[in-house]
Amino acid sequence: MILMLLATTNKYTRPTMCGRFTLTAAERAVAARFGVTVPRGYFGSVATYNIAPTQSVVVVGDDGKRYLTQMRWGLVPSWAKDPSIGNRMINARAETLTVNPAVRVAIRKRRCLIVADGFYEWKKEGTQKQPVRIVLKSREPFGFAGRWEHWTSPEGEEILTCTVITTGANELFKAVHDRMPVILTRDAETAWFDPKIQEPEKLLPLLQQYPEDQMEYNLVSRQVGSPTVDKPSNIEPIETDQRHEER
Repeated sequence: MILMLLATTNKYTRPTMCGRFTLTAAERAVAARFGVTVPRGYFGSVATYNIAPTQSVVVVGDDGKRYLTQMRWGLVPSWAKDPSIGNRMINARAETLTVNPAVRVAIRKRRCLIVADGFYEWKKEGTQKQPVRIVLKSREPFGFAGRWEHWTSPEGEEILTCTVITTGANELFKAVHDRMPVILTRDAETAWFDPKIQEPEKLLPLLQQYPEDQMEYNLVSRQVGSPTVDKPSNIEPIETDQRHEER
């Protein structure tokens, strides 16, 4: 079992791709979906309606057996002088797996799933940007393809951090953004954790667009733009007249 970090301090304010997501599913639903055993109350209250960079996220790892842990969102490479670099490394392009030497090495053994049940993106409408929440039609939790790193400070503080891998948008999502986070199918999850697969060229085919016919999105309140607003109303669909009232 790898070390855990419970980091909740967040000063991040500007959404980016993929810069906000949610995990509102119950602990038992997350455990059942990913085939892990979690002691009751292990994560406390899991429901989070506006997860932002530098916050603690729920991660699935596999060291021969799947387990849940927590990491800080925003990758801090082992060679970094301080953890602030993680603020700029919340996403990693799937295409870099085969061209970036540092990523090629890390992706061989430090792969993970970052657990969510929805994510936010900002759709341009004229001069405005309207947030939307994207979910699976099944409403079940899912895993973003991710990779993680272990960083140790000069004082000996140990931090585990992770990043969400992104790819080009599917047909549904192109109306919102040209890229989207990689959501792995169940079959792809198995291959993602296969220790025998280490060549990035063999991993790249797993990092595809999730089928658009299994996804949908709804307009939501602009309050999700603030990482300090974490409440159930964030995920409630809104109507056009409500959007005008918020401006």
